Amino acid sequence: MAQIPSKRQILDWISENPTQTAKRDIARAFGIKGADRIDLKRLLRELEDEGHLRKRGKSYRDPEALPPVSVCEVGAPDRDGDLFARPLEWHGDGPEPRILIVSRDADPAVGAGDRVLLRLQEVRAEDHRYEGRLIRKIDRGTRRMLGIFRAGSEGGRIVPIDKGQDREWMVGPRDAGGAEEGELVEAEQAGPPGRMGLPRARIVARLGDPSAPRAVSLIAIHQHGIPDDFPDEVIAEAEAAEPVGLKGREDLRHLPLVTIDPSDARDHDDACFAEPDPDPKNPGGHVVWVAIADVAHYVRPGSALDREARLRGNSTYFPDRVVPMLPEALSGDLCSLHEGADRACLAVRMVLDAEGTKIGHAFRRGLMRSPASLSYEEVQAGRDGAPSDRVAPLMEGVIDPLYAAYHALKSARERRQPLDLDLPERQIVLSPEGRVTSVEFRDRLDAHKLIEEFMVLANVAAAEELGKRKSPLLYRVHEEPSPEKMDSLREVAQAAGFSLAKGQVLQTRHLNRLLAQAADGEFSELINMSTLRSMTQAYYSPENYGHFGLALRNYAHFTSPIRRYADLVVHRALISAHGWGDDGLDPDEVERLEETAKQISDTERRSMVAERDTTDRYLAAYLSERVGSEMGGRISGVQKFGLFVKLDETGADGLVPVRSIGREFYVFDPEAHTLMGADSGLTLAAGQRVTVRLAEAVPVTGGLMLELLAIEGDPLPRGGGKPPRRGPPKRAKGKSKAKAEKAKRKVKRTRR
Repeated sequence: MAQIPSKRQILDWISENPTQTAKRDIARAFGIKGADRIDLKRLLRELEDEGHLRKRGKSYRDPEALPPVSVCEVGAPDRDGDLFARPLEWHGDGPEPRILIVSRDADPAVGAGDRVLLRLQEVRAEDHRYEGRLIRKIDRGTRRMLGIFRAGSEGGRIVPIDKGQDREWMVGPRDAGGAEEGELVEAEQAGPPGRMGLPRARIVARLGDPSAPRAVSLIAIHQHGIPDDFPDEVIAEAEAAEPVGLKGREDLRHLPLVTIDPSDARDHDDACFAEPDPDPKNPGGHVVWVAIADVAHYVRPGSALDREARLRGNSTYFPDRVVPMLPEALSGDLCSLHEGADRACLAVRMVLDAEGTKIGHAFRRGLMRSPASLSYEEVQAGRDGAPSDRVAPLMEGVIDPLYAAYHALKSARERRQPLDLDLPERQIVLSPEGRVTSVEFRDRLDAHKLIEEFMVLANVAAAEELGKRKSPLLYRVHEEPSPEKMDSLREVAQAAGFSLAKGQVLQTRHLNRLLAQAADGEFSELINMSTLRSMTQAYYSPENYGHFGLALRNYAHFTSPIRRYADLVVHRALISAHGWGDDGLDPDEVERLEETAKQISDTERRSMVAERDTTDRYLAAYLSERVGSEMGGRISGVQKFGLFVKLDETGADGLVPVRSIGREFYVFDPEAHTLMGADSGLTLAAGQRVTVRLAEAVPVTGGLMLELLAIEGDPLPRGGGKPPRRGPPKRAKGKSKAKAEKAKRKVKRTRR
């Protein structure tokens, strides 16, 4: 007769053998048979009652331990790029354990929010308790949403703020998290649909008053998962940084390198200077210097600052705030090329001939001191003959030579023919309290174009230099548009009375001819927007596929390392290639360049979407006081569900639902992208001028609903006076019957 084990022995067995915890497994391990199984069952029940074990099906396990195979939810990568998961079924009293996902080459990619089945092994490391190997992905993970909490007698509900989501979520009393009526909250799906078939949710964060001025950008930050708080170790590293000296650097402080930025710029990462080339072999030529903040000196590979910068990928800009890539101690101070301050830099000296062609360049690691931090507006005013007291002393020796070099570069640009889009830049003006006071369109000054041309030139020089030295780097890639996108653009152009040649190798000059046809006419904005939409999204890659939009074979980002991680990588590559120090690219970084390229391409797109959503919400807030007003605009897009209209005054986009257009049924042509009235024959297409009434503006979602009043100055037809139809025109009965008989005969022949 076997001896009945003690409770301690049972617990030790379960701990050491997590895959064999059924009662029969335990009985077999201790040699228990027959009637002794009753005593074993009693012991297991007592351990369960005492909280030492939890029964799950026919198995027993320690409630403070996870089963060997568990369903988990993947979290966002940490600052080292490691993926961790959390168990979805945790019943212990302490905090849920952290699980490091150990991936293998054959494993499918998983990302934040994915649900996965993991095989777990307890390791009790410093920052995690388990390691998990992927068995399989289950589904796309727990859905999250932002919304407005509406309190109820049994918890409440959440009204989503996303324009594309109109389904509410139910919240139980225990899942409300203390949220109050009208608060902006973040929630996750908590289970299958409950009453009324609505999904159930659990509130995970309370974000305050959604109508507060600063809530607009806060919504975008949370909605798109943009990190906006720096960890303590990152702040500590930044604040411990000190200014650099001349050691290992060339003294460039004699060069009057000026920064030219927006008037409200908080950081200055590029400066420039130009002068006539003194070389008699280059008559009429120019020497252009571009100096860039030496961020690589402060942000070393593998440091906390580096991990955080890579995680963020770039700075994100909202009308009321900036979410920076680097802490203020660097972005706004030590790395910023402030007027009168000695600053570390990487500089490139470029030589142009009289026609603006670059005939040589050389990179330096130096120390500079800018004599002036100027704005675009004051530089342009000086050039136009009204210099301020600050600019006047710089006109002859600094400003005029810059413009002379710029005009030479313009000639080279015209020969190269990069894509020449003319799209006004919208600026949302806020009051000190953060409310929208006006929506303006920025003037496109020559001062803007000057800096752009110099930065493009420096970026080309960096890509060429590293390519020549066969150094790893990240290129900025922009591939040519697809034939399908070109066909769509060609249809829009033809509808507006223009032409775009077909059957030839596409070059930017072909698109520029189309843009020139539409320039200064009523379809100019439509053609520019349609051309922009036909372009592919630019991205970063360690492979060079060229830049279609700029008509350049070699292009990399070098000029903005304070706000873009890609530029920091290029700086490190230049440092390594020239042997300037130990803060260049390290072997680990080279190995994961492709991974880095994908990461920062994704964060760039995330920022673009967040910035666009924020602009939409600010515009909706601005227009919410004008609901009922009539406005002019132009149809910018046509879909089965309605028309998109771009309003003239603000550039805001609104939707005209198809169900609200006139008193007839409209048929959508997916190839021509038009809606045609079944009774009147009226065709609605992109580019038509319309008059609309603002029916609804919802600041929290950014949605604008419009009512169509007139097309090309003519009132909307009433569909021949017939009552509105609820569906497509009915087919004639005779034709329907004939078609059915034909189909029936065809089936009979097939069955023979």
